Amino acid sequence: MRSSNAACSTVMEPQSASFNPSVPSSSLSSKLGQSNFRRISRTEDSSPYPIPGLAADILHMRVREGSKIRNLLRFVTARMQEDRRDDNGTSLRQVVFTGSGRGVTKTITCVEILKRKVGGLHQVSKLYYKTVNEVWESPQQGAAGTTMQRTVPAICILLSKDPLDPQEPGYQPPQSPSVPAEETERRRALLRPALSPSPQHTAKRLCLDEWSVCSP
Repeated sequence: MRSSNAACSTVMEPQSASFNPSVPSSSLSSKLGQSNFRRISRTEDSSPYPIPGLAADILHMRVREGSKIRNLLRFVTARMQEDRRDDNGTSLRQVVFTGSGRGVTKTITCVEILKRKVGGLHQVSKLYYKTVNEVWESPQQGAAGTTMQRTVPAICILLSKDPLDPQEPGYQPPQSPSVPAEETERRRALLRPALSPSPQHTAKRLCLDEWSVCSP
């Protein structure tokens, strides 16, 4: 399954999951918001990573609906680019991004930007489902609140400086190096003076064109 956004090349490998028809859909959540209900808490199940073989202390970037992409990328880019070693004497080689619900698209955006900033990253992507519990508070004084349980899509993306198993479903090799758009525009700007005629040549051409008309 490939992301519909052309700017994102992340491949999402779907994981099998069973849906419970009794679980309320996301439309109920929007209806509660329209009825002036206020969501006071949201918890997700602590399901394990769908990617096998991950270290227990791996850097985990949890992307939420309200997360700021700039803040997330500033932190993870500094960690992935630096040569500093942790307490075990090893440098940071892997990072895993997770997001669910409306945070899935933002998770993919973070991954694609990081891959451009830090080259040579191997990738494994998994799409799965997780359970979310929400508690909504009624606007009426003394009225009982509402607790709902939903099943939402989620994504888990592993980025690694070290090679990963290419046979693993959802694997993507490192992107081939490409010339940045800024560098391409700069090269085009340097070529424009050589390709375009100078003002002096343009003036001469105009004089020659008008000579046959203006000469007696």
